[in-house]
Amino acid sequence: MNITRSIYLDNNATTALAPAALDAMLPYLSTEYANPSSASEAGASVKKVLGEARVAVGRLLGASPAELIFTSGATEGNHTAILGALSMIKGRRHLITSQVEHPSVLLMCQHLERLGIEVSYLPVDAEGRLDLADLRAALRPDTALVSLMWANNETGVLFPIVEAAAMAHDAGAFFHTDATQALGKLPVNAAASGVDFLSCSAHKIHGPKGVGALFVRKGIALPPLFHGHQERGRRGGTENVPGIIGFAAAARLLTNIEHEARYLQGLRDHFEQGLLAFMPCARIHGQDAERLPNTSNIGFIALDSEELLYRLEQEGITAAAGAACAAGGQEPSHVLTAMGFSKTAVLSSLRFSFGRLNRSEDVERVLRVLPGILLGMMDMPPMTAAGAAISCAH
Repeated sequence: MNITRSIYLDNNATTALAPAALDAMLPYLSTEYANPSSASEAGASVKKVLGEARVAVGRLLGASPAELIFTSGATEGNHTAILGALSMIKGRRHLITSQVEHPSVLLMCQHLERLGIEVSYLPVDAEGRLDLADLRAALRPDTALVSLMWANNETGVLFPIVEAAAMAHDAGAFFHTDATQALGKLPVNAAASGVDFLSCSAHKIHGPKGVGALFVRKGIALPPLFHGHQERGRRGGTENVPGIIGFAAAARLLTNIEHEARYLQGLRDHFEQGLLAFMPCARIHGQDAERLPNTSNIGFIALDSEELLYRLEQEGITAAAGAACAAGGQEPSHVLTAMGFSKTAVLSSLRFSFGRLNRSEDVERVLRVLPGILLGMMDMPPMTAAGAAISCAH
């Protein structure tokens, strides 16, 4: 293995903990250990810091502090919103989501179907886009909730959240979005978007794992998933103080998201243009759709994605097969399958997701290494001329 610098291109899975977040957390992992619910002076001090953290995260999400519930992450937030919406509107036993949602939403919906709840799964087109006409047709008088992700974790494709939320409200339904992938890559404003519930996780923005937030629009009395007095009675259990402090520190670092988005898109576009220059037959999934600035999901024409991942790892480059590989064996990505791709095409796809710690030199190195790996997998000799393209007819 010849590694000059490890290159991490799996930032949609998780991100490195920011040094500022770690520094902020350390006192609350050692000396500042009081319970914020305690009536002691030390407890009051921690409670005050939690309040300041709530303001910082709320500012990032476009929410007032009172509209935020700190959670263990987006999965908990998703489940809280879905189950809560169902319990709030009596007699409505129908949900709408899409075929390409995160497993935490899809598996919850499948569980609810076994309990007698009806679920409509909206399709997407070959670019991963959602047609609002399909949402309009799926809405019913007994629809309790529409749950659609802000941005897809595998392809980066964006959904029309503002329009979808308005349509749900016109039908008397609540609207929830999992904004985990959009946060920190695009401006997210929960209040302006019109959503009722928005969930996210800290570890996608260089914060710690095991902590997230759920936005609940003012005036909605969402029933808790965990009962207790914390979070104003909306989420029981002693607060994860170090995690929340780290989340807030990471949020404070995002002072210019538009600038960060332009930087990430520059890296992504450089990578995609370079890749297509030597492999014109590669397919960029969702290329013609609005998508996250950092995400490239590439189809590599009948090449095994697991082997390609392994060979990249041997060169110190980390990417991902999205959700294509399940524990215990390869299963087709439900996202790419919903977009109409064959099992062979799906299992030939990799996701490259860039982050703020990546540099243009990382892209250049990947583009130098990748042609040789692909040629080796195709049992073809090395390119004899610099810049020669890999034949699409192979």
